Amino acid sequence: MGKTIFLCAISNISSGHCLEDCAFCTQSVRHGADISRYYHKPIEKIVKEAQAAKARQATGFCLVTAGKGLDEKTLRFVCETAEAIKKEVEGLNLIACNGTATVNQLRTLKDHGIDSYNHNLETSERFYPRICTTHTWQERYETCENVKTAGLALCAGGIFGLGEGERDRESLFESLEALAPESVPINFFHPNPALPLPSKRLSVAAALGIIARARAVLGEGVRLMVAGGREITFGDEDYRIFEAGADAIVIGDYLTTKGEDPLRDHAMLARHGYEIAKRCGA
Repeated sequence: MGKTIFLCAISNISSGHCLEDCAFCTQSVRHGADISRYYHKPIEKIVKEAQAAKARQATGFCLVTAGKGLDEKTLRFVCETAEAIKKEVEGLNLIACNGTATVNQLRTLKDHGIDSYNHNLETSERFYPRICTTHTWQERYETCENVKTAGLALCAGGIFGLGEGERDRESLFESLEALAPESVPINFFHPNPALPLPSKRLSVAAALGIIARARAVLGEGVRLMVAGGREITFGDEDYRIFEAGADAIVIGDYLTTKGEDPLRDHAMLARHGYEIAKRCGA
């Protein structure tokens, strides 16, 4: 791996009204977490967030909605938002993250400016019923296949620290290897008192081991991004994720939790001899 690190930012464009029961997610109404809830963020505000992300050297910008999957209203909203961003901001790889989706829906997103689609498998097929009962792991896998059929770049990964075992992690990596995504987000569980999962965090050593194993299984051709949970898991040791094999991070805030100031991340990368990628492909 070289010393070029890719930066991505995300925007929670529709928040906190999901009816699913994913045990790790504060956006589920079933858990009653104390978060901001709204159906549609104003498009003008999202465009400004995209402009700010570009100014902070992000090459990717992800539009995230709460809910199991795309319906016609959400599809229109994401398409309108994508068109508005592409009109005002050049050079961003525009990513949609809107849950399960059909090939036709994904092709519509592509036609309106979306470049990539993010849909995480989250964990192994075996462990998945322990963290979600309202939809299946197979639905997630099929959406990832649909993404590739539709001609979009696939971004698919998982979340760690949910109580899964080593066998589950290996199974997840093997499933991701079969899908061959362009980008793999590695998330670490961020505890919240409203969620039904234990609040125990992974150790730095365990988390670094997960990154290293992901790189070993998935190979050098995959962009390996450390996303949610980076700050609480690694603290000031987050520079070590790049030694373990990561070559991308999410900057700024996450969906319902605060992230680091991007300028802090810029300084961290410079201090450890890493350059920031100027464009998505290099």
